[in-house]
Amino acid sequence: MKYLGLIWSALYRKPLRSFLTLASIFVAFLLFGLLQSVSVAFSEGVDFSGVDRLIIAPKYSIIDPLPENHAVAINAITGVELVSHRSWFGGVYQDTSQFFPRWPVPPESFLAMYPEYLLTDAEKAAFVQTRTGAIIGRPLAETYNLKLGDKIPLIGDIWPNKDNTVWEFDLVGIYDVANESVETDQMFINFEFFDEYRQWSQGTVGNIVAKINNPDDSAAIAAEIDRLFANSSDETKTTTEKAYNQMFAKQVGDIGLIMTGILSAVFFTILLLTGNTMAQAIRERIPELAILKTIGFSNVSVLMIVLCEALLIVLVGSLPGLMLAAGLLTKFSQSVSVFNGVELSGFIVAQGVGLAFLMALIVGLPPALRAMRLNIVDALGDHQ
Repeated sequence: MKYLGLIWSALYRKPLRSFLTLASIFVAFLLFGLLQSVSVAFSEGVDFSGVDRLIIAPKYSIIDPLPENHAVAINAITGVELVSHRSWFGGVYQDTSQFFPRWPVPPESFLAMYPEYLLTDAEKAAFVQTRTGAIIGRPLAETYNLKLGDKIPLIGDIWPNKDNTVWEFDLVGIYDVANESVETDQMFINFEFFDEYRQWSQGTVGNIVAKINNPDDSAAIAAEIDRLFANSSDETKTTTEKAYNQMFAKQVGDIGLIMTGILSAVFFTILLLTGNTMAQAIRERIPELAILKTIGFSNVSVLMIVLCEALLIVLVGSLPGLMLAAGLLTKFSQSVSVFNGVELSGFIVAQGVGLAFLMALIVGLPPALRAMRLNIVDALGDHQ
């Protein structure tokens, strides 16, 4: 601690250079916190603890359909309280840039399954009773200036209807949400009308949702559901909603490998930048270091001063980056379903701090060794 003044003065010697170096390290560790958390979340196993809703999806591909009557068999399993289902509609509203998820669902069981979608009793009744009925989130209604009673035309890209015309739905409800973690940019369609009017695959659904009585039994019930359909032509893979959302996102590629590649490139670049900065700073201060040795500083003291400079600049840049990453991940997990449950864990923070110490050692040790071995006469003679 007695050398802290010397260390701080060295950093303030070139304030702009120090600021840019700190900013680079800050961005690197911000990305580390975000990307490493996402990578870990997408790579870890499925945690069933405390889960009261399970997603039953096709075993081999999310684009394969499941028979709707699977829901009947699942509902008969002990411990299952309620069963519903949903299918991916796709479609185009106005043009391809106007994208939001659209799901055909059985209104009554779906709204009972997801009480976090808040509708008036009249809107719930209208959704159940209107064959062409649809509901959307309030922000979505405001974005497209939609109100109750409006017609919503959709071009069926995946699911053409029997007349090969535009699908048309009646807006019968605009839902609010119980908390920020629930998505508001979705449209739900009456499944009965969708199933009757599409050209093919009647009687099939995209995935089935099961609500269970005791969350502690979630893993056992998930295994029982999959055993029920094992070796059939429509095998299932039962997961949590979080795991299903992550599996859906994984269709674009190996998320963990992508995150690791980005982080490797970022930290390799930051190592070169910070290492060059430290080496340049020591070259400029050779006379000062020689004077320190002249007035009694030992070789080890000079070595430690330079190493502490590297450690300080890395920690001052990295810790705020990790803190901001934690805040952003909390926000993302509340507003984006794919990131639900993604957080900056204590293990990742420990990884970040360890990485900061390692980076400080890598960029600080070579100039520190040079400073330790510095010959006073040669150093002062070269910089007269």
